[in-house]
Amino acid sequence: MTANPSANPSAKTQGTALITGASSGIGAVYADRLARRGFDLILVARNRERLAALADRLGGETGRKVEVLPADLTDKADIARVEAVLRTRGDITMLVNNAGVGATAPLLASDIDKMEAMISLNVSVLTRLTYAAVPGFVARGAGTLVNIASIVAISPETLNGVYGGSKAFVLALSQSLQHELAGKGVRVQAVLPGATATEFWDIAGLPVHNLPGEWVMTAEDMVDASLAGLDQGEQVTIPALPSQDEWNAFEAARRAMSTRLSNAAPAARYKVGATVSG
Repeated sequence: MTANPSANPSAKTQGTALITGASSGIGAVYADRLARRGFDLILVARNRERLAALADRLGGETGRKVEVLPADLTDKADIARVEAVLRTRGDITMLVNNAGVGATAPLLASDIDKMEAMISLNVSVLTRLTYAAVPGFVARGAGTLVNIASIVAISPETLNGVYGGSKAFVLALSQSLQHELAGKGVRVQAVLPGATATEFWDIAGLPVHNLPGEWVMTAEDMVDASLAGLDQGEQVTIPALPSQDEWNAFEAARRAMSTRLSNAAPAARYKVGATVSG
């Protein structure tokens, strides 16, 4: 692969991006693209050999500093090591929370222990790493948090309901942080990919070749679109959505309804709580 000319190793660094799930698929493409944008990298994943090979390639092609942090994010000690790096490294300017797993089987056909493990990785680990990184971003007045969710966050009927619920959490957390951190110099982007050609589908039990080709985006296109959305200031990026106006209308309707969700009296249509005369 020819290095992007804009990724001049002598160019001023954009800081360091820590990427989870970085050994393959979406995470590896983020690593490639961010290195070419001038970021040094910390790559986190279980597969030490894949990480090392990716680090060697990107370091050679871009001149950026690429560190590997092998970690199993299902292991509490390994999670703690990654958290410590995020808390103590003042050069980290971006966290890409990409690590996660999915499921395609219906709820009643799913193993509860696997569902619990999915919640732990998709929700708990992402939350812990976010809590480790964001205070430093706020203290420094700058930083970017990219949370990889999924279209099932707003279309939970599409796949396994626990998976959809876990990604709805990622979206809700991201939106809450966007509100809470406004004016503090921290950017928060939630990315909602549709079907993407990665190993995700094999692990989830539905190899990607079983899906209609017109549904499936390459990981390269997905990441490039997501980074373009970040550049354009999008807080929620859905790479396949034809018009951002569709999301804006969806979000406007949600926000408008949010002002009418809490009231001392039940809605009139329920005909409860009224004083009964006679």
